[in-house]
Amino acid sequence: MHTNGVPVDTYALCSSLTASSDMKNVEFGKQLHTHVMKLGWSSSVFVGSALIDLYAKLLLIKNAVQLFDEMPVRNTVCANALLSGYAEAKLWAEGLELVQNMPGLNLNFDNFTLSATLRVCGGLFAVELGEQVHAKMIRTVPKVGDDVFLQSSLIEMYGKCGLVQKARKVFRMVGFRLEGERKRDVVLWTSMLGVYGRNGCFKEVIGLYKEMLREGVTPDGVAFMTIISACGHTGQVNLGIEYFESMVCDFGLDPRPEHYSCLIDLLCRAGELDKAWKLMNEMSNKANGSCTVSMWGALLSACNECGNVDLAKLATQRALELDPRNVGIYVLQSNMYAKYGMWNEIKQLREQMKERGLEKDVGCSWIEVTC
Repeated sequence: MHTNGVPVDTYALCSSLTASSDMKNVEFGKQLHTHVMKLGWSSSVFVGSALIDLYAKLLLIKNAVQLFDEMPVRNTVCANALLSGYAEAKLWAEGLELVQNMPGLNLNFDNFTLSATLRVCGGLFAVELGEQVHAKMIRTVPKVGDDVFLQSSLIEMYGKCGLVQKARKVFRMVGFRLEGERKRDVVLWTSMLGVYGRNGCFKEVIGLYKEMLREGVTPDGVAFMTIISACGHTGQVNLGIEYFESMVCDFGLDPRPEHYSCLIDLLCRAGELDKAWKLMNEMSNKANGSCTVSMWGALLSACNECGNVDLAKLATQRALELDPRNVGIYVLQSNMYAKYGMWNEIKQLREQMKERGLEKDVGCSWIEVTC
């Protein structure tokens, strides 16, 4: 448009900024920002909101804050964009401060603000504040039970604060139609599954999943990650594999690396190391598949537990091919060698680390791999 001399309007700028944020294209976004300033659109609340949203989604929070502070006119959309950025960056205290300052800036709360505030409360484990937001929702939001995303945020807030019973109560009360039939909305169910999984209620995860299917709710990829992980924690290997296969065959979902990670974790927890090794090699040979360092780390940890030194060496080799400077992998392997008195191998590891400029003491660190 600009090259052909076509005038650029607010809609075109906002659409371009949104596309830039969706593509995570930082350079193009900054070029658009420069263009906005040259054209004199900086004072537009709509363009300003789109710019804040761009920087917030790219986690360039300082840029987003500077824009927000410099805007001559602000609205709730601007504040929500910045609040969302704070939440994505896990800057919970800054998010809370923004929420507390909104009334003084004459900015009203909408449902998105309330949802983001609940996320902040969960991040801070601020259950009392979360309960205040819950009360405000009941008082001020018309048909509050119909807003699935707001109710989902409420469920997750209580879950992150460890109040599983309260989360369950909200889940059981919302999502019903006037005729008493429960809405088949996967968001609420996935949120409750996540609450159970996060709080170690793994049997409840599996039970709720079965109820979910009975209610005719189609699970999504997030739900399957929680379910497969729960099977791993309860030792139900075959059931976890069955759910993984069901995800593909019955629901047509393409497994993402996160799903494979959960399945590998499940196999490792059960001591099925050869199956995990086979699966990971199959993944590596697929055009669109790849194992992450954390996956190889999970296998390495399981080898340590089961005493499989030979497979541990292979897992270490694969992990270091992906990230030769990952100290955590060296530490895991060193700990295993020390466990079995393999001092020559430890010496070789230290020499290898020194060659790669890694001076850290391999006996004093750790790596954590979870699903």
